[in-house]
Amino acid sequence: MDKSQAQLFRNRWQAVAQIGQEEARQATLELRWQQLNSIYGLSKGLNLKSSHAGEMEVYQRWAKLKDKFQQA
Repeated sequence: MDKSQAQLFRNRWQAVAQIGQEEARQATLELRWQQLNSIYGLSKGLNLKSSHAGEMEVYQRWAKLKDKFQQA
């Protein structure tokens, strides 16, 4: 893959992202509610639990992730 092919690939995915954003903007409240309920049902089915982490814990998690990705 050369530079021009990479640019075309990137442009296509940017166009896809723009379409997705527009669809999300036009989504009805009912659709958004259904999507939220689907996500909740999936997380419940996978036994994922909310930690209700405090703000400082969130910053610490992001710092750990950032360190791991910078080392890789």
